[in-house]
Amino acid sequence: MAVAQIVVSGTISDIKTHQPLPGATISIQNTSIQTAADQNGKYRLNIPQSGNYVINVSYIGYFTATHTQQISSSLVLTIALSPNTFLTEEVTVNGTRASSKSPTAFTNLNKKDIDKNNSGRGFEYLLEQTPSTVVTSNAGAGVGYTAIRIRGSDPTRINVTLNGIPLNDAEDQGVYFVDLPDLASSVDNIQVQRGVGTSTNGAGAFGASINIQTTTRRDSAYAELNNSAGSYGTIKNTVSLGTGLLNGHFSVDGRLSRMNSDGYIDRAFSKLKSYFLSGAYYGKSSVLRLNVFSGYEQTYQAWDGVPEDSVKAGNRKYNELGYINSNGSYYKNQTDNYTQNYYQLLYDQQLSSKLSFSGALHYTKGFGYYEEFKNDQTLADYGVTPVTVGGTTITETDLVRRLWLNNDFYGLTYNFNYIASNKLDLKLGGAYNEYKGQHYDNIEWTQQSTNILPDYEYARNNAKKTDFNIFGRAEYRLGDVLLYGDLQYRHIYYSFLGFDRNLNNVQQQASLNFFNPKAGITYSLNDQSNIYASVAIANHEPNRSDFTNSSPLSRPKAEHLTDFEAGYRFSQPNFGASINGFYMLYKNQLVLTGSLNDVGEAIRTNIDNSYRAGIEGSARIKIAQPLTWSVNATVSANKVKNFKQFLYNYDTDKLDATQYSKTDIAYSPNFTGSSTIAYSPIKNTEIAFISKYVSKQYLDNTSTASRSLDAYFVNDVRLNYNFSFKGVKNVGVGLLVNNVFSKKYQSDGATYPDVEGGKVVNYNYFFPQAPINFLASLNVRF
Repeated sequence: MAVAQIVVSGTISDIKTHQPLPGATISIQNTSIQTAADQNGKYRLNIPQSGNYVINVSYIGYFTATHTQQISSSLVLTIALSPNTFLTEEVTVNGTRASSKSPTAFTNLNKKDIDKNNSGRGFEYLLEQTPSTVVTSNAGAGVGYTAIRIRGSDPTRINVTLNGIPLNDAEDQGVYFVDLPDLASSVDNIQVQRGVGTSTNGAGAFGASINIQTTTRRDSAYAELNNSAGSYGTIKNTVSLGTGLLNGHFSVDGRLSRMNSDGYIDRAFSKLKSYFLSGAYYGKSSVLRLNVFSGYEQTYQAWDGVPEDSVKAGNRKYNELGYINSNGSYYKNQTDNYTQNYYQLLYDQQLSSKLSFSGALHYTKGFGYYEEFKNDQTLADYGVTPVTVGGTTITETDLVRRLWLNNDFYGLTYNFNYIASNKLDLKLGGAYNEYKGQHYDNIEWTQQSTNILPDYEYARNNAKKTDFNIFGRAEYRLGDVLLYGDLQYRHIYYSFLGFDRNLNNVQQQASLNFFNPKAGITYSLNDQSNIYASVAIANHEPNRSDFTNSSPLSRPKAEHLTDFEAGYRFSQPNFGASINGFYMLYKNQLVLTGSLNDVGEAIRTNIDNSYRAGIEGSARIKIAQPLTWSVNATVSANKVKNFKQFLYNYDTDKLDATQYSKTDIAYSPNFTGSSTIAYSPIKNTEIAFISKYVSKQYLDNTSTASRSLDAYFVNDVRLNYNFSFKGVKNVGVGLLVNNVFSKKYQSDGATYPDVEGGKVVNYNYFFPQAPINFLASLNVRF
């Protein structure tokens, strides 16, 4: 192959001054073939075979040049770039993203990828076909509460940023895309990094990071109507409008969405609304953008899953939540209700030909509650004085309560990018964020008479968390070698209501300091392929419950991860492949063992040693012009060493301990695989057959078969057809058929074992996923 390679070389220069543009990026579209111009503006690309290629040339402060060339032999191609009258927004997210040759494992999704799969399901389903990923739905039909695990790590260990701003909840560290329904319709691109990855804002990436960039500049005015409807009462309506570029400087984009679904599981409905509004000013060397967006969700609670005995009996949709003992019915308002309002002010500035700046101010207001019916509650537990009626003292009652959260999250992020030369690229970034959360609980109704007023508040506590980080990153090119270094310091202060050493509930404080270094090397074998290796360290703070349900004597330590990655990447127009090996060594990973701490709470406990080790492989091949196959697979071992589980024994009223030498980490399949076969029989038409396999998963850390999820293999079919006619830019008709073979499976679950009558009894709960179901879509763009 090396003998047959064709060389394309030349010079990149300014079209007016004819001065060379050192560091300009020259790449072949739809491949990883890429190089940078040297200090004299000269470049050299090795092309593997003859063909028609699209060559892109970009340089900060200049319009990107696209050149289509039929290449059959070596040639000299000189390209001149025109100065841009305004800055692009690429620098907004570049500070926290991996580049094409970064020594880490990542996947990029562009707007075309996103739009193709944006049928109305939860945001996580956009990422389902990326390596090492498992996606699940509480309601079973893909709408409402959805979640993702990457390399077995749950959302509390996946760092998510939106335009470089942390999206994870500051206290429990989870990510709830249900609070931003139809976010995908306002997203331009996504990068998923697996492992620790590059330094970013927010909590440490303990399994992966997801970096999302929302709407960027669209030069032409547009109006879009996007509608989907399908099984289980699922419907999505979206209206999007944009002015395009006005007077060469201004643009305004807006979106309004609603999504409803009855859900597959009983009483698992979702009622979701959102809007997105963005205005931007483009100057000669700066971009100022204001994003204002909001989401509202009301969902019937389905987060406990379906009891195992109900699943085995064939009643796969049974939902216990909201059950009223007195008459066997269900409480209609057993719902979760939450609103989040976001405000982001993003600013990019080209300070010189070598130095650029990106910064953001942000504020998020969240408020809402979940309401639930509770049977036979003791009044004293709610601070309510028992009432005597007709000589009978009422000490217990059925009641309805609301658990409220009212919070504010605000701060700033910044990034400097300095291209010292075509060999050295430096980045300096960081953030300061504050969170204030008010937690309070009310009683709405009681079955028995009490003397409390409506909305009686029986509990309240406040929390404050500050998060500061600063990081510096360098990439140095030495011939075919890229050296990578990344240093981050992070400081956290958290004030919360917790137990002191005397087991009194008082306001407490905790401070944590983390140092997270990363280093790596990439060697370019040629313009189409490279090999890389890296080592990275991350630290992760305990979550809210770890702090509030413990005392200083039992408070868990922060988690520590050392991540080793090594891989090979190859790409050309008709074929691309990568293989990546990882070894993630954890110290003090937090897991539930069933034990109780000194205040009697079942909490997560630090485990000394655990690890994840595996190999990820992916490939994309164009078998023929209309036929493409994309496939990926991950084989891994995910182990806990010397795990001790505690089960409550109802016979002895004590905890029974069992020691395990080496077991599987919960929710960590040893094999995941995805496949997409896409066929385009005629222009603007695509038929895709999509497959997903997930091997057996355990619900706890004991590798007990009776507490596990069976392996599953699910297949979907996606049909897309686009056409246009006078007055309409595009009409897109789509059909997504999920689970075409009606596979009966559960993608998630939980277990609560104990000892009764001398035997271990498992109380398992599963999240059954829907059999064959449909989503049809009609998208019209003017």
